[in-house]
Amino acid sequence: MRIRGIGSPPLAASLLLLWLLLAGSLALGHWLLGAILALLVPRWSERLRERRARPRRPWTMLRLAMLVLHDIVVSNLQVARLILGPSSRIRPGFVWIPLEIANPYGITALASIITMTPGTLSCDLTEDHRYLLVHCLSLEDPETTVAQIKARYERPLLEIFPS
Repeated sequence: MRIRGIGSPPLAASLLLLWLLLAGSLALGHWLLGAILALLVPRWSERLRERRARPRRPWTMLRLAMLVLHDIVVSNLQVARLILGPSSRIRPGFVWIPLEIANPYGITALASIITMTPGTLSCDLTEDHRYLLVHCLSLEDPETTVAQIKARYERPLLEIFPS
């Protein structure tokens, strides 16, 4: 939802709240400055974007969000078990993920999801945006890791962010 002159009210409200949290004060001056910034920053930064994100399929987004939350909890437990267990079980490694997704917002979402999930970290993206380098805390089978990332995260993102 966009309102002329304000842009996105949820974004403006988020910026105002963030400003108040950073300021650590609810004084009137902070409210006024935060409101001015909340109105101006989105308008100024809009020009910097090459193109807008046009996500689709809200139910797919919701399912992906629930899957990512589940994977974060499970991965936390797996990483804790690895770290607290014998160090011989830790086999770090890198794997290149070939990307089908071409939308820059989709690639960013995929890299962020991978980084948020404990035990994995997005490290690099080739200049042609066709491969994403991922570091895994324990890389048992690279082909399985690639297949899991593509099936669990990239496939839904292809629906959400079509090229």
